Amino acid sequence: MEKLILQEQDLINAVCLFHARFKQTQPELVEVELCYDDTVGYTAEAFVNGVMDEYKQANFITAIRLYIDEQLGKDSMAARINLDIDDELGMIANIEW
Repeated sequence: MEKLILQEQDLINAVCLFHARFKQTQPELVEVELCYDDTVGYTAEAFVNGVMDEYKQANFITAIRLYIDEQLGKDSMAARINLDIDDELGMIANIEW
């Protein structure tokens, strides 16, 4: 079984790419803040021109899947993705195929 860890910057990049696609802008213009709340779980906030959109965990994982497909060239639909918080690395995604 293949394993991969996406670090916090990879997760930010994933949301930037995903959000830019839907807002028809450049990924470099998107600012992202990753969040965790005991009630809501893992989320990401994406900002373009001061306007914020929140991605709940399901859409956050969809953004990661797009990143896996397009940036890593791997089959994201066959992947199991678990978000976690690492004391040293911050928010990470543990991925297994």
